[in-house]
Parts: sequence; C-alpha cells; structure tokens
Amino acid sequence: MENNETDNRKVLFIATVYSHLASFHIPFMQMLQGMGYEVHAAACSSSGRREEVEKIGVTCWEIPFARSPYSPANLQAFLRLRDLLKEHHFDLIHVHTPVAAFLGRYVAKRTNQGSVLYTAHGFHFYEGAPLRNWLLYYSAEKLAVKWTDGLIVMNQEDFEAAQKRLGFREGHDLFFVHGVGVPVIDYSYVNRDVQRTPSVRSELGVNSEDVVVACIGELNPNKNQSFLLDAWKRVADKRSNVHLLIIGDGAYRQKLERQVFEQNMRNVHLLGYRDDVPYILQETDILAHVSKREGLPKVILEAMAASKPIVATDVRGNRDLVEHGRNGFLVPLGDVGELESALLRLIDNKELRKSFGLKSYEKIKDYSLDAVLLEMKEIYSRFLPVSESRETLT
Repeated sequence: MENNETDNRKVLFIATVYSHLASFHIPFMQMLQGMGYEVHAAACSSSGRREEVEKIGVTCWEIPFARSPYSPANLQAFLRLRDLLKEHHFDLIHVHTPVAAFLGRYVAKRTNQGSVLYTAHGFHFYEGAPLRNWLLYYSAEKLAVKWTDGLIVMNQEDFEAAQKRLGFREGHDLFFVHGVGVPVIDYSYVNRDVQRTPSVRSELGVNSEDVVVACIGELNPNKNQSFLLDAWKRVADKRSNVHLLIIGDGAYRQKLERQVFEQNMRNVHLLGYRDDVPYILQETDILAHVSKREGLPKVILEAMAASKPIVATDVRGNRDLVEHGRNGFLVPLGDVGELESALLRLIDNKELRKSFGLKSYEKIKDYSLDAVLLEMKEIYSRFLPVSESRETLT
C-alpha cells in the first residue's frame, strides 16, 4: 500500500497482543468493514491468534509490544509504530491495553492521524491497587488525556475515575459501553450436532448428576486460580459429587498442577485452552471467577448468557455483573472460607442454582453483542469524518 492512496478510508486497531484483538474485537472490525472502512491492526503475535484477525480481511502489522511497561522491547515497538503511522494515515485509531494504548495515542498525535479512541478494559489504578500502579499507570493515563479524543469505559468504578481523576466529560469525550458484548444465542442454546460427541462430562467420566464448577481464563496470577484451589481442597474433602474444570492456558499452569498434586486434590481437571467453551458452559452448573482485578469479564457474561449462577470475587467489574444473593455470590478477595461457603451453598441447592441462573439470563440483555455493536457504532460515528459518518448512518 502506498502513501498516496488517500481515497481509502482506513481504521487502525492497536493492542499489545493479537490474542486480545481476536478475543474481543473481531465483531467491531467487521462492523467497520461493513461501513466501508479498510481495517488494519497493529499488535504483537507472541501469544498467537493473529491468523484469526487476518482471516476476516484485516491488514495486520507486527509491532513487538511487551505487556510490561519496563520492557526494553517497547522502544522497538515505538519505533516500528512510528514508521507505520508516518507511512499511513488513518481516519480513526482505536487503542487498547495499557502499554499499546499509551504509545499508540502519543504516536498518533505526533503523526497527525484522525481521531483517537481508547477503550480502558479496566484501569490498572483502582481501589485497592498497589501504590506502584498509581504511580505508574495513573500518571501515564493522566498524561495521555491530551492525546485522547474519546475514552470508552465499561464499569462503574472506571466511569467515575475517568470523570473525577482524569477530567473526561460524559457524552463529550467519555462513553460507557456494556463490555465487549456476547453473542447470547451461542451460549443460551448450543445446537449440538451428533458429531460433537463425547460431551465434556463423558470425556472426563463425570456423572450427569455430579455438580460441575468451571473456571475459565488465562492461567496467571491475576486470574487467581490458586485461591480457588485453596477453597476447592476444602469443598472436595466435604463433597464427593463435585468436579472442578480449569479451562485456559498460561504461565501459571505448572504452579497450579503442582498445587493440585502436592495437596492431593480430588476431581480437578486442567483442560488447557478449549475452543468449545459454549458447550462446556452448557454442561457446567456453576461458574467461579476469582480474579484480583477486572474490567468487565467476558467469561461472566458468557456464563450469564448460558443461565449459570456465578461465584466471583468482590472486585471492580465482577460486582457490575454479579448481584450478591440474586444471580450469584460475591466473596472477599483472599477469604478462602467465604469462597468455600459460597460454592457449597450452590453445590447443595439445585433450586438456588436454577433461580440464580434465570436472574443471570435476565440481566444479559444489555450486554448482548447486538446491543454493544449499536453502542459502538454510535461512538465510532461521532469520531469518523463527518461526511463519511453521515453516509454510513443513512
């Protein structure tokens, strides 16, 4: 592609890794393609899934971002991103994830790009965050305000912080959306064809009457699966009819496997990465999500769409979705006894699981992918060039 192709209308998505874009943003890329835009993406492919983004016709650029803001790799990322934006002009740039979002906003403004939107998937400064997070991430976000045309947030705590601490104004340059959206029908009803056998229960030899608890997410310290295992040891010692499925992969896997082995835990199944999560959720009785920090967890939305009760830590993002005693239980971070108690209450009460699951499904409507696509289309249309924005809305 050449510099003088000024007739092409182009949008760029920037994130630290392609797995983030593949997990959360493909529907929005496709929407912009449908609006007549050529969509590009810039990220690092170290965690895989770049091919999923390329498959939908997005032009992908390799930028070696590192998740750690202290990594020297980010200097090379900055230089490559600068070269890319010197060569191409984008009508809109949508940035995600802290490191990529900071560098992306700075370079976009230095190279006179179009409007810059930033989605905060959970500020790294938050109530209870370590002091170093406030010193680094809050300072960085405060500095980057001047390079940000629009800020998108997805939980109440971040919405308030954006106004009170960063100075954004609701409806002007601050927008609340209901997460990244979930295709409700994919989780509320799974069209099982006869080729999809065995089910995960039969695959693992789990009785149809046994209670299955699932924990889904990357295996890392923030997702906090070790805390769940501490409680599970107690649960499994008291109940024989329970199974825990830990779904996901990551650097924490060996540590978790060692914890299970050393404590001789019963009925724990580490399944690794799975591409059949909608099916697994259909066979799950309870979702456990025990993160230390969240923005608005998609896995809880998926479980709500599947009409499941939730046990989650009482942290930002989780508490936006889980109403304690209505569609699940919120437990204090680090309180093993409370987590054990919440799990046992649901394990022992099938009717309570059903009641909570129905409440979860009632709440999912605002968070459906269709609803969020409409929210995002309205936001994009505010920041796209005026003539083009009007054209796409007719």
